[in-house]
Amino acid sequence: MAVAAAGWAAEPLVWHSESQRVDADIRGWELPRLLEEIATVTGWQVWVDPEARHTVSIKFKGRPVDQALELLLGKLSYVRLSQTNGPPKLLVFRNSQQEAIQRVPPRNPKAAHRAQPIPNELIVRVQPGVDLDELAKRLGAKIVGRSDGLRAARLRFEDPAATEAARQQLLQDDTIVAVDPNFPVHSQPAPEALGLGSLPGLKLAPLKEGEGIIVALVDSAVQPQGTHLDEFLLPAINVVQGEPPPEEVPTHGTSMWETLLKGVAASKPPGGSSRVRVLPVDVYGGKPMTTTFEVAEGIYRALQAGAGIINLSLGSDGDTPFLHEVIQQGYKAGRVFVASAGNEPVTTPTFPAAYPEVIAVTAGDGRGGIAPYANRGEFVDVIAPGTSLIMFKGQVWQVAGTSPATAFISGVIAGTADAAGKNPLQAAVSVMKTLAPAAPDRPR
Repeated sequence: MAVAAAGWAAEPLVWHSESQRVDADIRGWELPRLLEEIATVTGWQVWVDPEARHTVSIKFKGRPVDQALELLLGKLSYVRLSQTNGPPKLLVFRNSQQEAIQRVPPRNPKAAHRAQPIPNELIVRVQPGVDLDELAKRLGAKIVGRSDGLRAARLRFEDPAATEAARQQLLQDDTIVAVDPNFPVHSQPAPEALGLGSLPGLKLAPLKEGEGIIVALVDSAVQPQGTHLDEFLLPAINVVQGEPPPEEVPTHGTSMWETLLKGVAASKPPGGSSRVRVLPVDVYGGKPMTTTFEVAEGIYRALQAGAGIINLSLGSDGDTPFLHEVIQQGYKAGRVFVASAGNEPVTTPTFPAAYPEVIAVTAGDGRGGIAPYANRGEFVDVIAPGTSLIMFKGQVWQVAGTSPATAFISGVIAGTADAAGKNPLQAAVSVMKTLAPAAPDRPR
């Protein structure tokens, strides 16, 4: 049985899993495309030296795996590593495997498909004075999420038919402000352990005098490190209650916190101090998925807590007016929203990044261009580094994608606002003028 479709020349790269033989019929592929295809057809975790360059045009059939890799990669070196708790790793590099620090995600054949809302749920917003519990009882629904501040509830019904019947009923009710779909928002990949010794310490000290800039990190839980960096953390807001984060593995939120602080440090003199503070807002509760309802509630609570910058290293293909209106309210109040464009090489919009009130960040490839795995749609505003190395429990971890690119930009905006005495919106305008836009001809 082949991992990809069998047949000579039917597919440019065919990996036969049972016989461990490879067929190839490739013409003029650059290295990013080649590695993306290898990751797709093998299921391996593929890592590459960001400075590696290679173009392949080759045809062969039935070659053993290692021989095939040598033919495909030319003068580049590679190492295959087995993992007890995961798929094999393929490291591709010029001189040393330590250079292979950029993750190459597999191609997602479903990337072009629009997200589907949760079929038996609705987000319902009501007029003042409406009892949400009574409303749910009348509709035969269960409240699985509530926002008293936004006068909204996430209602779950028995099945899609009951959901549609309730929606039609609600549209005729004058006490109902809006009825919106609710979309899933999946968690982002956790950092990868690199097996390296250590990193230079982040030379950024918390300055306690004066009022600082608050950056809300709407993400998974953040794990304090037991270092001076913990002083940059404010008490967390937990939108979703769940299991405590793991002790030995950093969460996505933790990696975004450290990456955000790198952005703050990049906007300060070496060894500088900062009044910036990070407000963790956990919208996952340790689960692999949340929804746009919880993301909107997390943003709302962050705004109420005084956050001037909202970092959203997450996203979905689903456009929910409920989420958009919360962002619009914050934007009108002078708050800055920064969101990731998505880790698929498509041009379709990702939300909330595609909303006009949001700075949409995609990941760079180390040469100033967009990384091969990253969204490149017209809604994208800016490119930032797509790889971040962090320290956790004395070990080096790497996180890659548009998520760390977003956190880094949020940190730069926050650090600029703090250093220049500007409000976040003024700082965002200043920072955006100094950064390379994702589309050079696009007005900013």
